[in-house]
Amino acid sequence: MKRLAIALLAAVLGIVTMLALAQPQPLHGGGPLAMLAKLKPQLNLNTSQQQQWDAVIAQSKSAHETARANFAQVTAALQAELAKSEPDFAAVAALSDGVRQQNAALHRQSRDAWLAFYATFTPEQKVVARDAIKAGLDRIAARRSTQHGVAPTD
Repeated sequence: MKRLAIALLAAVLGIVTMLALAQPQPLHGGGPLAMLAKLKPQLNLNTSQQQQWDAVIAQSKSAHETARANFAQVTAALQAELAKSEPDFAAVAALSDGVRQQNAALHRQSRDAWLAFYATFTPEQKVVARDAIKAGLDRIAARRSTQHGVAPTD
C-alpha cells in the first residue's frame, strides 16, 4: 500500500512538473526581445526592416497565443482526468509531451524570425541592441540576486 501511495505521488508530481514546463513563456515582458521593442525608436529602422519588424511581431504574438491554447488543452485534460475515480495520468503526460514539442517548435520559429530580423541590422543598430540587451540582463540578474538574498556585484 505504501509503495502504491509513493508511486501515485511520484506520478502526480511528474504531471505537475510537466504542466509547469509546458506552460508557455511570454514573448513580451522582460526578455531580450522586449528590450529591443523598447528601443525601436533608437534603432532607426529602414522601410524593409520596419516591414520585417511588423511581420515578426505578428508571428510572435500568434505563436504565443497558440502556445497558450495548447497549454489550456493540457490543463483541461488534467482537470478531466482528476474528475475521474481512476485518472489516466499517462494520457495527460502524453498530451503534455506533445504540447511541449509543439510549443518548442513555435518558440524556434519565432526565435529564428527574430534572428533573421537581427541579421538585417547595421553595425550601429547591433551596438544599440547589444547594449540594451546587456543592460536589461544586468537588471534581471540584480533583481534575482536581491530576491535570493545575495547582494549584486558590480
